[in-house]
Amino acid sequence: LRRAIGLTGQYASVDEKLSGRENLYMIGRLLDLSRRDARRRADELLERFSLAEAAHRPALQYSGGMRRRLDLAASMIGRPAVLYLDEPTTGLDPRTRNEVWDEVRHLVAEGATVLLTTQYMEEAEQLADELTVVDRGRVIAGGAVDELKARVGGRTLVVRPAEPAHLDAVAAAVAQAGLDAAPGVRVLREEGELHVPVLSDLQLTAVVGLLGDRGFPLAHISTELPSLDEVFLAVTGLRPEAAGAAAGPVPEEVAA
Repeated sequence: LRRAIGLTGQYASVDEKLSGRENLYMIGRLLDLSRRDARRRADELLERFSLAEAAHRPALQYSGGMRRRLDLAASMIGRPAVLYLDEPTTGLDPRTRNEVWDEVRHLVAEGATVLLTTQYMEEAEQLADELTVVDRGRVIAGGAVDELKARVGGRTLVVRPAEPAHLDAVAAAVAQAGLDAAPGVRVLREEGELHVPVLSDLQLTAVVGLLGDRGFPLAHISTELPSLDEVFLAVTGLRPEAAGAAAGPVPEEVAA
């Protein structure tokens, strides 16, 4: 089992007295790689994780992001069939986070199975084929990203008039079409947008046709599925508008 799995915990666990290369070489030898294969694999991963220039420096001198990348490289040195990643990008800067994401995608493309826990919905959306939502220690939802979004509430039509002064007139046109009765129609004045829940393709066509007939020049029009943040709040029983003021335990995480 140990040969089949890799693990990167929530906090980097590297030997600070050893260099980056020595850390990886040691793990390779513990996994029974030959001396030559352990050196070759260590050099390969140092290059892949942009650590080659720091390969011979003690890990004590590494930044937090560098240690995190070294820890992740250590979990991959044995080419595990299953890799467990516990919040692997917590505290990383955007560039390092994207590098970690690229490595996760690379592993999956090579045939590995990755179980990743995260509190960042963007990360889950970027990487996950399947999601499991955990709240207060219990699984409360699961499925593919689009399946969860559709389960929570379908599409939203986002309309931004070319002239912000037309926003009320566009909202009035939607009201005359009877769509203001649909739950969740919102006028976002700061963004200059109207968000209209779309329950069917027929309704979407009717709204777009109505705005065209009224001659409103539009700067932007699109349809959006709920964000994973909205999905998370919905399945944990919190409305997005109430989330900021909600009391009690914070929902835990998503496994991707």
